[in-house]
Amino acid sequence: MTDRPILELRSVTRTFPGVVAMDDVSIAFRPGEVHAVIGENGAGKSTMMNVLAGELQPDAGAILVDGKKVGISDALASQMLGIRIVFQELSLCHNLTVGENVLLSTFADRPPLSILARNGAARAAAEPLAKLGLTDVATDTPVATLSVAQQQLVEIARAISQHVRILVLDEPNSALSPRESARLFEVIRTLKAQGVTIIYVSHHLEEVLALADRISVMRDGRLVRTIDNDPEVDVDLLVTHMVGRQVNAADQYALRPEAHNHLGEPVLDVRDLSVAGNIRHASFTLSQGEILGVAGLPDSGKDILADAIFGLAPRGGTIEIGGIRLPPGRPPHSIAAGISLIPADRRAAGALLSMTVAENAVSAALRRFTRHGFLRHRPIRDTAADYVGKLDARIASLGQKIATLSGGNQQKIILARGLVTGPRVLILHEPTRGIDVGAKAEIYSILKALAADGLAILMISSELPEIMLHSSRVIVMADQVIMGQLSGADITEEAIMALATRKEAVRAA
Repeated sequence: MTDRPILELRSVTRTFPGVVAMDDVSIAFRPGEVHAVIGENGAGKSTMMNVLAGELQPDAGAILVDGKKVGISDALASQMLGIRIVFQELSLCHNLTVGENVLLSTFADRPPLSILARNGAARAAAEPLAKLGLTDVATDTPVATLSVAQQQLVEIARAISQHVRILVLDEPNSALSPRESARLFEVIRTLKAQGVTIIYVSHHLEEVLALADRISVMRDGRLVRTIDNDPEVDVDLLVTHMVGRQVNAADQYALRPEAHNHLGEPVLDVRDLSVAGNIRHASFTLSQGEILGVAGLPDSGKDILADAIFGLAPRGGTIEIGGIRLPPGRPPHSIAAGISLIPADRRAAGALLSMTVAENAVSAALRRFTRHGFLRHRPIRDTAADYVGKLDARIASLGQKIATLSGGNQQKIILARGLVTGPRVLILHEPTRGIDVGAKAEIYSILKALAADGLAILMISSELPEIMLHSSRVIVMADQVIMGQLSGADITEEAIMALATRKEAVRAA
């Protein structure tokens, strides 16, 4: 590995109205290194990636590749320089197959009206998929039918299917199982050995320490420092650099609710819930003031549970809220009965990216803010401002586009939208996916306060610490069924994984 940078940012600045997203940032990336970039939400990481992708242009400064100043005017210009970026918010075409998505970026290099042999295309797409261990998914499978974890692997396969010199990975394993993550890390190390530069953007600091050669820390749009990864660097040191003060990384987990303390009456009653190919005969109840965690591996069925309850997925069985049965496939009935859903994918299913903070905050309850068919803008502003204050969302103004907010602040505005409807049951699917350590602690504190006020919360998550330390009770799914439930001191990683892998354990026996 040479010390001569393959990619440099020199004094790059990028501003938005009321916000300096990148402030005179200079950073160099070497060939054949894994260079982690960390920082809280709003630190400037996403802006840096968008500049490298050609989505944003710097207001000042320069970008150099192989020591030569370059302009990255658009995504194609970025790709021509050998830069490939896999964003956390996926950009797959759901109407195309897995193979078509993997090869999609190569079509730009082909002449118009050229013919691509199907068999050859399938073989070309299968190779990068196999590298990631995704051998159980056929290349002709529609992407829309895949789980979030599988889609994430397809996105990464698309990036490594092309000639890549600089690979930028944004929270690449946020939805992956431990086995899938381990396979991804093997691929990263292989690419590094081949001379590819990996820019690894992540909030999972343990992974950063396991993978990175160097670590750059950003805060408030500035580069704080770049450090070599050595045995003296630990999670607490990185967190201190990220937030600018001494912080114990375990502080974010000091919020666990006491199991079954002061719980009210059952609010949500799920009986014999079934979704074809995903869930079989699931039954459970959720009470006032309870945070019920749902854990399981990616193929367990847990990731369709929220949609099934809310009415977005066809289902059998019965769902009652406050004794009132909900008809299947009717989300408006669910909202009217008092259910709010915060989806896992902020970009595709959560935030209304072209709309403002205020519009996003009230969009699920517009009838409350209309008179004779016209929107009442003052109540909209007052309500949005109230929830922005309650949730401590950092925004420039209520008129700011939600797309310009950090992930943590986007999540707070989406949470505000759910709360504006006055729910009795709040369903959270991957509530802190892609959110930094500080914003996570804030979200957890908000959820604890909501539960203390009597709100019933169903939290579905792939992050075991999140499930273990913030749930009053936990149900664990495997092989499309609920394998068991845990409460109190029984909620441990070992107990959860024993239930989550029970099918494999039985087969092994």
